Amino acid sequence: MTEVLNSPPTAARTTVRTTTAPAPVRRHADRLGRAALAVPVPVLALALWHVAVGQGWVANLPAPGDVGRSALDLLQGGSAFGSTLGLHILASAERVGIGFGIACLVAVPLGVLMGRSALVSRMLDLMISLLRPIPVTAWAPLMVVIVGIGSKSAIVLIVIAGFFPVLLNTIAGVKAVPPRLLEAAAMLGTGRHRSLWKVVLPAAAPNVFAGMRIGLGFCWVVLVVGETVGVETGLGALITQAWQVSRTELIIVGMLTIGLAGYLSDRFMTLTLRLLLRGRPLLGGDR
Repeated sequence: MTEVLNSPPTAARTTVRTTTAPAPVRRHADRLGRAALAVPVPVLALALWHVAVGQGWVANLPAPGDVGRSALDLLQGGSAFGSTLGLHILASAERVGIGFGIACLVAVPLGVLMGRSALVSRMLDLMISLLRPIPVTAWAPLMVVIVGIGSKSAIVLIVIAGFFPVLLNTIAGVKAVPPRLLEAAAMLGTGRHRSLWKVVLPAAAPNVFAGMRIGLGFCWVVLVVGETVGVETGLGALITQAWQVSRTELIIVGMLTIGLAGYLSDRFMTLTLRLLLRGRPLLGGDR
């Protein structure tokens, strides 16, 4: 009688373990990698700008050094424009914040209503389609007549600029909510009004926030138009005043400052959206 005994092998076993870096370390490395890729292009553009001015390839364009000195002078209040660069930034940021906030407070509820109700959508779609293509520069003279010159007119123009991107993205996000989600919520006993908060808004949130980011960018674009007339403090007013006295270097300072302010506000918006969405992907660029 032969017995077969299953005994553990005597050969030593070698276990190969693959270790990966912790998540915070990987995220930090990814950020450094993205920064390393983003830096060369601006540096190259700055170098080309310096060479073009030095070689006389462009006329009446100040050198980067002249722009930097003017920016420092304006920061320290040594310019003849009356206000420091910090005050101009704060004034413009306040107008953009107020106008963008009003645009979101109106556009998001209206977009949800139009996305959920076919009747409301049919009632308002024609009017919105007619008003949306009108450029903000065409609204500016009318706002001066109705509202008057000054900050109020600028804020109204900023509201108009931010309103339509937020509205259209909200409508698209609400309409894209899968019907099965609503059916599942109804089967679980969720009422129609509660499903709006529990299902529709969370599902449409990435589209809504993508529209908010686009709208915020448009608000900074329109800022110069809004601050052209009757406004003494602001980045748009700074550019207008510099243009009137042929200070090209200050025009460039105002332009670059608007770009930097728009970038920082977009990053702040993105960080806020990540916290609100709790890890969900952001449409319009999850950076």
